[in-house]
Amino acid sequence: MKGKPVHALDTPALLVDLAIMESNLAKMAAFFQGKRAKLRPHFKNHRVLALAARQMEAGAIGITCARLWQAEALAGHGIKSILLANEIAGERPIRQFAELSRQVPIVVAVDNAKVVADMARIARETHAKLNVVVDVDLGLKRCGVQAGEPAVGLARQVVESGLQFRGLMGYEGHLQPLLPGPDKEKVVTQAMEWLIGSKRMIERAGISVEIVSCGGTGDYQIAGQYPGVTENQAGSFLLMDTWYAPFAPDFKPALSVLATVISKTPGERVVVDAGVKAISGERGLPTIKGIAGLRVKALHAEHAPIELLDSAAGPEVGDKIELAVQYHDGTIHLHQRMFGIRNGVVEEVLTIERGAS
Repeated sequence: MKGKPVHALDTPALLVDLAIMESNLAKMAAFFQGKRAKLRPHFKNHRVLALAARQMEAGAIGITCARLWQAEALAGHGIKSILLANEIAGERPIRQFAELSRQVPIVVAVDNAKVVADMARIARETHAKLNVVVDVDLGLKRCGVQAGEPAVGLARQVVESGLQFRGLMGYEGHLQPLLPGPDKEKVVTQAMEWLIGSKRMIERAGISVEIVSCGGTGDYQIAGQYPGVTENQAGSFLLMDTWYAPFAPDFKPALSVLATVISKTPGERVVVDAGVKAISGERGLPTIKGIAGLRVKALHAEHAPIELLDSAAGPEVGDKIELAVQYHDGTIHLHQRMFGIRNGVVEEVLTIERGAS
């Protein structure tokens, strides 16, 4: 595949513009250089071990992930500093986490007293050292205990149970898709104060707080330099998509799906061979990259009908065009590999890690 012209690829094919990706990586790395907080980028956004390694080479202190299988893949690739920024529950996952903890000092989020008790029991049974951070709800209303006394109470239970309390995490995900400006700065600052306020209360209870992990691509400039924050979990910045781009204008979309025109109704529409099995429509329809006068009308299972806004124009049957990815997490999940493109040529083929979920 390497050295092949991009338009010689079979379709549909997931492409990444390497020059744009490298620019995104350099911009984020430059921001955190010299900052007290450091970058711990999220693996779930790209799920490529080679890209995680590049992020580490660019200065990341470790990698964030969402699933145990992702943590296992990262550890197997030689990445030792891993934050599982998600809750786990149940006997089997906790024992799996305990086994992985024997290999690397992975840290997991907790927000439930029963899970803490189960972890402590399994830690005793397996003689494993289990590292945890208490997850604090910063308004997303997904996982996490309430800031303040509930966070202090769970931290105290963690310590008393014999688990290794490492600190706090929170994710203000509902604030990421806000346009930059004073209003966004105000609400993100409030979320940070809830998190850092909880840190202060825990420290007053005599418990050391080493880690305060939070933030994303959409608010990295605010959360990433808020006093007391130690790390930022931004992930979307590397590959970016067209849905997120307005909320994080420092970074450019690097992903597209190459598709072939397989049908044309002159003056009306063309149809390409990339539907919802190749590109996610969860956050809206994709746009056509680099060609004016075309509008995607729908995503079917194997097809995308594209309206010809200029009846005299449009690609011909057999032509290949690129659909800019609207939602990259959902689109990457549909593929097993992505093709790294530079100057119209395949420079590398990147494997997308897949797990049970």
